Amino acid sequence: MRTITMSLLWAWLLLAGGVSAAERPNILFIAIDDQNDWIGCLGGHPQVQTPHIDRLAARGTLLANAHCQSPLCNPSRTSLLTGLRPTTTGVYGLAPWIREVEQFKSWETLPQFFSRHGYRNYSTGKIYHGGYGRTKQDREFEVIGPPAGVGVKPPAKLVQTPNNHPLVDWGVFPHRDEDKGDWHVADWAIGQLEAGPREPFFLSVGFFLPHVPCYATERWFDLYPEETLQLPRVQAGDRADTPRFSWYLHWKLPEPRLKFLREQNQWRNLVRSYLACTSFVDSQVGRVLDALERQGLADKTIVVLWSDHGWHLGEKEITGKNTLWDRSTRVPLIFAGPGVARGARCDRPAELLDIYPTLVELCGLPAKPGLEGHSLVPQLQDAQAPRTWPAITTHNHDNHGVRSEHWRYIRYADGSEELYDMRADPNEWVNLAADPKLAEIVAEHRAWLPATSAPPAPGSRHRILIYRDGQANWEGQDIGANEPIPEL
Repeated sequence: MRTITMSLLWAWLLLAGGVSAAERPNILFIAIDDQNDWIGCLGGHPQVQTPHIDRLAARGTLLANAHCQSPLCNPSRTSLLTGLRPTTTGVYGLAPWIREVEQFKSWETLPQFFSRHGYRNYSTGKIYHGGYGRTKQDREFEVIGPPAGVGVKPPAKLVQTPNNHPLVDWGVFPHRDEDKGDWHVADWAIGQLEAGPREPFFLSVGFFLPHVPCYATERWFDLYPEETLQLPRVQAGDRADTPRFSWYLHWKLPEPRLKFLREQNQWRNLVRSYLACTSFVDSQVGRVLDALERQGLADKTIVVLWSDHGWHLGEKEITGKNTLWDRSTRVPLIFAGPGVARGARCDRPAELLDIYPTLVELCGLPAKPGLEGHSLVPQLQDAQAPRTWPAITTHNHDNHGVRSEHWRYIRYADGSEELYDMRADPNEWVNLAADPKLAEIVAEHRAWLPATSAPPAPGSRHRILIYRDGQANWEGQDIGANEPIPEL
């Protein structure tokens, strides 16, 4: 007879109505900005050191094939927190804030739902994009701590990039970990835990790094010696079999191309900086998890750790996000605590959109109507449980990626397509969409494309691509059919 763990027993009691509202599990909701799968337990980079996140995965379930709904901060976080797809909200760019979209002014978000059901809602750092949702007037959170930010900066930029955006910078300079924005975010969260928060609580902790500028102290740089650092694997001419339209999704952006990194001898420095920042953020996650354990709260708190999207570091000839490939869409997603199996890895596709209904079910709360994700509770209790749905990522109007367990399919607004066998070709180097032998696979994935796609919401701006009547338009400027790709 199988042994019933305490966490699964608690889940059974919740679902059976055997636990009172006052005894419902707490939620520690940890977000990391621009964090791709360069996490130890995900194996995205062979040298990355993230012992604290790995420790969390070891005491919970790692969703190893989890993907964002949009490879950009605002639409991704909007989707996760509303439980609605970008194709429903029309939020595709860094603006608008969801409360500026008329039909969603009163939509009950994830933190609001838990507040209504008796949870005390605390938040610090970046949960929504930028400063969205952080004022008392927004009514998203009840207790609000320090905002997200890089913290101390060097006197001048360390790297002069083509567009020279003030945030696009990286490297090491003399400063202390204690002066970084994420240290202050962790400090505040630890303070709330040590003060004895009213239970049940929903504590959101949003870290800024490894978002650019990727500044780290020497301590973290020393983890990745330059002489042994491994760069991402890239293939010459990788984009030759991808549609021209794939470039339109990141036509002109502050993040530099691989060409610049090579010419300026900055590729190794950027990779090292990103890894160093990832390990620093891991240490801050560890500080918060340690505080949770010291206060005796770990066994009655569901911890969910996620990132809003991934980040390229030379793959596909670019840096940054804004693509429909795995490097941009695949993210860490870990659940641990009551109702979650320990030490499990699930390779079924999962979406950030699934977090809302999953937490609702894990906490034994009534289902929220209208959510477009699907609860992951079956997979959190049995990592091998079947799952019908793929993960769907959208970037701007009518560009979609469909990620199943073994395949990635992409369809752009002009009808061009890509297909990758993720078992044989995890780097997505060989586009198989035109292979007649795989027509059935293409059709199966094509069937999951959203049936409708809302136009960009009023006030949409920043990284907005529109395709209409055969014409692509980036940020208000038409793209010529033979126009050279910028900075290549």
